[in-house]
Amino acid sequence: MERDDFVHLHLHTEYSLLDGAARIKEVIAKAKQSGMKALAITDHGVMYGVLPFYKTCLEEGIKPVIGCEMYLTPDDYQKKPSLKKQKNYHLLLLAESNEGYRNLIRLSTEAHLHGFHYKPRIDRKLLRKYASGLIATSSCLNGEIPQAILRGDYDEARRLVGEYTEIFGKDCFYFELQDHQLPEQQKVNRVLIRWAEEMDIPLVATNDVHYIEKSDNAIHDCLLCIGTGSKLKDENRLRFSSDQFYLKSAAEMKKLFQHVPEAIHNTVRIAERCKVDIPLGQHLFPRFKVPDGMNARDYLRKLCYRGARSRFETITARIRDRLDYELKIIDRMDLNDYFLVVWDFVRFAHQQGIAVGPGRGSAAGSLVAYVLYITQIDPIRYGLLFERFLNPERVSMPDIDIDFNYERRDEVIRYVVEKYGADHVAQIITFGTMAPRAAVRDLGRVMGLPYSTVDKLAKMIPGNPGMTLEKACQLEPRLKQLGKDPQMSRLLEAVKKIEGIPRHISTHAAGVVISSEPLTNFVPLQEGNEGIPLTQYPMEVLEDIGLLKADFLGLRNLTIIENALRFIKQSCGTAPDFSQMEYDDPATYHMLSRGETTGVFQLESPGMQKVLKEMKPTRFEDIIAALALHRPGPMEQIPRFIRAKNGLEKVHYLHPDLEGILENTYGIIIYQEQIMKIAAKMAGFSLGQADLLRRAVSKKKREWLLEYRQAFVKGCMEQGYDEPTGEQIYDLIVRFADYGFNRSHSAAYGVLAYQSAYLKANYPLEFMAALLQTVVGNHAKLAEYIEEARRMGIRVLPPDVQKSDLTFSVENSSIRFGLLAVKNVGTSAIKNIIEARKEGPFHDLLDLCRRIDLHMCNRRVLSSLIECGAMDSFPGHRSQNLAILDEVIDTSMLEKQLANKSQLSLVFSEKKSEDINRFLASSRVSPFTEQENLEKERELLGLYLSGHPLDAYQNVINQTATHTIAALRNCRDREQVKVAGWVSRMKVIRTRKGEQMAFLTVADRRGQVEAVLFPKGFARYRTRIEEGSLLFIKGTVQEDEEDQVKLIIDWVRDLRELKVLETYSQTILYLRISQKMERPDLLSRLKTVILDNPGNTPVHLYYERVKKLRALPVDRYGISLTESCISRLKQIVGEDGLRVKHK
Repeated sequence: MERDDFVHLHLHTEYSLLDGAARIKEVIAKAKQSGMKALAITDHGVMYGVLPFYKTCLEEGIKPVIGCEMYLTPDDYQKKPSLKKQKNYHLLLLAESNEGYRNLIRLSTEAHLHGFHYKPRIDRKLLRKYASGLIATSSCLNGEIPQAILRGDYDEARRLVGEYTEIFGKDCFYFELQDHQLPEQQKVNRVLIRWAEEMDIPLVATNDVHYIEKSDNAIHDCLLCIGTGSKLKDENRLRFSSDQFYLKSAAEMKKLFQHVPEAIHNTVRIAERCKVDIPLGQHLFPRFKVPDGMNARDYLRKLCYRGARSRFETITARIRDRLDYELKIIDRMDLNDYFLVVWDFVRFAHQQGIAVGPGRGSAAGSLVAYVLYITQIDPIRYGLLFERFLNPERVSMPDIDIDFNYERRDEVIRYVVEKYGADHVAQIITFGTMAPRAAVRDLGRVMGLPYSTVDKLAKMIPGNPGMTLEKACQLEPRLKQLGKDPQMSRLLEAVKKIEGIPRHISTHAAGVVISSEPLTNFVPLQEGNEGIPLTQYPMEVLEDIGLLKADFLGLRNLTIIENALRFIKQSCGTAPDFSQMEYDDPATYHMLSRGETTGVFQLESPGMQKVLKEMKPTRFEDIIAALALHRPGPMEQIPRFIRAKNGLEKVHYLHPDLEGILENTYGIIIYQEQIMKIAAKMAGFSLGQADLLRRAVSKKKREWLLEYRQAFVKGCMEQGYDEPTGEQIYDLIVRFADYGFNRSHSAAYGVLAYQSAYLKANYPLEFMAALLQTVVGNHAKLAEYIEEARRMGIRVLPPDVQKSDLTFSVENSSIRFGLLAVKNVGTSAIKNIIEARKEGPFHDLLDLCRRIDLHMCNRRVLSSLIECGAMDSFPGHRSQNLAILDEVIDTSMLEKQLANKSQLSLVFSEKKSEDINRFLASSRVSPFTEQENLEKERELLGLYLSGHPLDAYQNVINQTATHTIAALRNCRDREQVKVAGWVSRMKVIRTRKGEQMAFLTVADRRGQVEAVLFPKGFARYRTRIEEGSLLFIKGTVQEDEEDQVKLIIDWVRDLRELKVLETYSQTILYLRISQKMERPDLLSRLKTVILDNPGNTPVHLYYERVKKLRALPVDRYGISLTESCISRLKQIVGEDGLRVKHK
């Protein structure tokens, strides 16, 4: 670098969340374009972006300077101050060396793990400990020294200068000058320039970069508003006081600081001094402790052959060759320890009785994983390829994802923490980014635009992963039209600027990183969940560094299978052993062919049910294929696959040699492994080369497609095929490359799908009980699965203090509700009740209260149990027991106190029915009505159990509704539907215009849906809608940002009025329009009545004057003939002007 150059040393990227608008790639490109030789990253309190910044700088030929703008507290960083006393200062730190980089990591980690109070904070004690290798500056106006100067406390400012120079050394502390046209900066700069000469402290000029171009100031302001929940028009909000916080050119900076040229020169000196080399591509996973006298390679081999002897009756040459080949590749890639680490924690799970999945992803293609019992599917039997998992011709970290019983996954993670040390294990951070739909909503609110306008715009943007505004505009022409409106154009331009920017952090659902050394040698950490820290670097960065990442996934279906097997063992004495089972049970395939797969892993969606009914699977291969096909893209091949499978279409192979590879899929390429096998067989590729081909053609890069076409066709010709055949086969591969699915994953998850289907088909009672156990608290799923159990002829019994367990249980040939499903009733209270009833059944409410701990089982617990029906076996009805509850509790507690005082034990050898009868006799309350009982069940259980308000209307619902609510999830976007349901929740809001609208949760027996009623509809129907209302709704299905179904209400009817429709289900309404009625006001009144009562009955108008009959279009003017509707019509046309006739 030249002495006259300038280097930006104070820069906030997009990882200063909702404060930095300078995207790493763009700001580095701008710096390069401006001729800058180096650039720093100094995000607020975090190091999230350090590695992407570092790598991108190196790629672009720019020297990266690694730093962080820390939050410094003058007090003890571990002390949590009151808000009034809280004061954090900014401190800019730059890593001069690798030691400085590691110290920066340690400071950031300490700030997050032990100093976090609104912000991650450090103190002077930490600075002294980790100052080595760091360069510090006095920072911006929020620095400690500038703040003292602005207060006029010059003595304190001088003292602080002395302290900082003592901590960092005189050569490593600089006075930082900034000029963003702020008067406060001018005051601070004058003092610092004078003191620099007086104290011999070097100066450095910076611009506090928060965005790239000066024009980006407005976007940055929007980000600040999103982060603080403010609007642009708000007066008292966080805002920057000028538009100067951009990446200024060297010329601009030199002009600003022409009076102190050394401050510019020093930016170059600092950049030259900062020499951080972050090692990448290492193998930092722990070295597994092996028995004495052995190394990791030999021990892994020993374990594999021991496992192979357990897995196979005979170790054939094919098995031995495959095993030796895989072990050779694993050793060559130095992954022996990796496999041993994974084997060890999976072994722990098996030993502890924690269910482990059969495999996930490409790891199921490894025979080593299979014989180590890491996976449970034989890759040789099912034609799975090791190279799809670990390619010897492409050096990359392996990825073994493990499914565990979701209730016990944390036990395995705790084992890993204990084995390798808490400082060697962490969970992995992820970043939620600004998706275009969410960005539209965020920016619309910030800009103060009407909700209805923003909502309409957001719904035009598909919610697919990876969606951008540019793609959305191509798919939805209306977006381009809206862009012509100045207000909308401003909004859409802002969306383009912020989409993809990180918005918040979260924890990777399953990822855990394990290190050979303390993690803070390589990666900064912050607070995570359940005492396990979180890496500040995301997964792809950790892999670049070389850290071992393992996915510990909690899978609900493993818990279902495990609990079902436990129920079966209790009922039958023995349970099926899937490891000894061929997957050929006729009952299972008959059930799948009927599409009765509610609750079956991966097969329960309406779309999949439809596929299964048409496919009629007869073998395990069909399940594997169904899982691979039922995805966007390959779905278009489903009809062809079904026709071929059912003998309705002849199977065609492009070349006879493809038959052996495509026979199981009827000539269709479904799996990625088929592409690899085709390349190996016909072009002579190794399977490693074939995997590279598969990856390349799936990316559709023009130069790669051409390069591999030449290599493939050449290979085919060398194998004896002609050139046109090679060209055709290559074109076939390219066409299906996007659609090909990982067969290893499909086969592994096919195992779980078959197992859960087998249990449902052969042990329906136990399976449904286990299924219900896993959805306690999810009221929609609970209702759906209870309805499914009833459809299967299984009774679901209500909760009962005499018989219920903690959760759902099998009782004779029925399923009993667990007490944990009752609102307000906790685990400790339930356990206390279950323990007390071991002495025998409870005789009545008084007996229960005498035998339980009334502090643990308080009035709220007991009243909830009474009202949900869990004490219906006691004398008295629900309202009576509720009325006497307080007196019974008081009596029981008094008896216990008296017994304790006299040191006597309470012994109730008699039933004491006379006591409870006395209480009941004094309570003269009416029983709750059936509706009141149902409403309490819904409130406390989350669903109606003993009955349902819709039961009385089922006939009319069957005649008029187009869908159940559960079936809406299978509807097309914007499809028109008619459904019936009850309003379980209602939220009324006001729009920006002051109009009311409502969000409803509408449910039937099988599901629930969020429904939206906009202001116009709310004004029309508000008298009919409240929580508990029974409604018939015509609406439009829409998908929200998470692809969840939402219902936009067009019109509603009260279901009780709709019941009258049963009388008129096959009728036509005739209205006579006399000459005196042919007035605009009367015809307008008539139209209003018809539109207010939408339905299916056709309306015919007879114009008396011209003697002509006019049939109104039913889709627009069909009517519901309720009593109130008929009455209103007669007021307009008269008693004789209305006739209802059967069709």
